[in-house]
Amino acid sequence: MTARASYRELSRLLAGSRRRPRIGLLGGSFNPAHYGHRAISLRALDRLRLDAVWWLVSPQNPLKKSAGMAPLATRLAYARGLARHRKIRVTDIEHALGTRYSIDTVRRLQARLPHARFVWLMGADNLAQVSQWRNWQGLFKAVPIAIFDRPSYAVRALFSLAASRFAVSRRPARVADRLVAFSPPAWVYVRAGSYRHSATDIRASGAWPSPGAAKVI
Repeated sequence: MTARASYRELSRLLAGSRRRPRIGLLGGSFNPAHYGHRAISLRALDRLRLDAVWWLVSPQNPLKKSAGMAPLATRLAYARGLARHRKIRVTDIEHALGTRYSIDTVRRLQARLPHARFVWLMGADNLAQVSQWRNWQGLFKAVPIAIFDRPSYAVRALFSLAASRFAVSRRPARVADRLVAFSPPAWVYVRAGSYRHSATDIRASGAWPSPGAAKVI
């Protein structure tokens, strides 16, 4: 299978698996995808012992304005060119499912693909503001979550409303490889490594860089 994968292709892939695959879900606008997304994905594959990471390229993030948002097809194509890893699947799952909110996407995937074991992936910047998401507490209770460190966000993230509300559900990073086996709510904060890439900075530069021109992590 290529880096790009439709919902139907992924469903067939899981149906043919003889064991329960461990799948990381990385959602976002990917406007554009950048090497921070790839760094998180590679780290998740390693630290969480995942079989695959699915990039859920959102048709339209409810918390972001549509102005300045590139077309879905453009963002998918760019993400495909940047992912370049057999275990990173660039998907249009939310478009296929008709979902806009992370909690709805997770619940639909769990209902339709009960054979898989999912874990939600996010950067520390998202932990700092996840309390703005629709039914964010439901998301913590629906799926294990792995948070990945980002420069300048650690303090804000670890003292955020979400981190405080689910403090007793935090697991030590040393058990990250077993996170998918924990019943939610369960989350880990992975400090190893860092990345400074930002879609905001890339857009502010006036142009999306060529994935082939950047150094692969």
